[in-house]
Amino acid sequence: MKCIFCGSTESKVIDSRSTEDGARIRRRRECVSCGKRFTTYEYIEATPLLVVKSGGNRESFDPAKIKKGIIKACEKRPVPMYKIDELVEDIQKQVFNTLEQEITSKRIGELVMTGLKKIDDVAYIRFASVYRQFKDTETFIKELEKIISENNKHQEK
Repeated sequence: MKCIFCGSTESKVIDSRSTEDGARIRRRRECVSCGKRFTTYEYIEATPLLVVKSGGNRESFDPAKIKKGIIKACEKRPVPMYKIDELVEDIQKQVFNTLEQEITSKRIGELVMTGLKKIDDVAYIRFASVYRQFKDTETFIKELEKIISENNKHQEK
């Protein structure tokens, strides 16, 4: 680390601490050449993640948008807020673990539906009906039949 006083690149770390928010490490350093002390901060550099929408335009990934959609799907359902927060956090981890700089909104929607299916069938159907743009009652009924079939398989085990 380059000394801000003399420009030397030799320094030693005297003290390291996490900041209050835990997002950075504060380091007190002492220059080997001039003996003066200075502070540096180390933090994780987040690579911006873009969401490619169905129309081709791109926007920044925003977990708050995902949470808003999940909350809307779970409205008037017995789904505790901590489950919604866990789902949003899980989706966010999956998205960032791809190590890609872009992800499609379709992929995010699929992750949301997979998570909602495990939490609440009605919330899943609500989200799927908007996300997949069910055109008619037949499509809606087919999706319901899939859920009923899966539930029956789970009950048989």
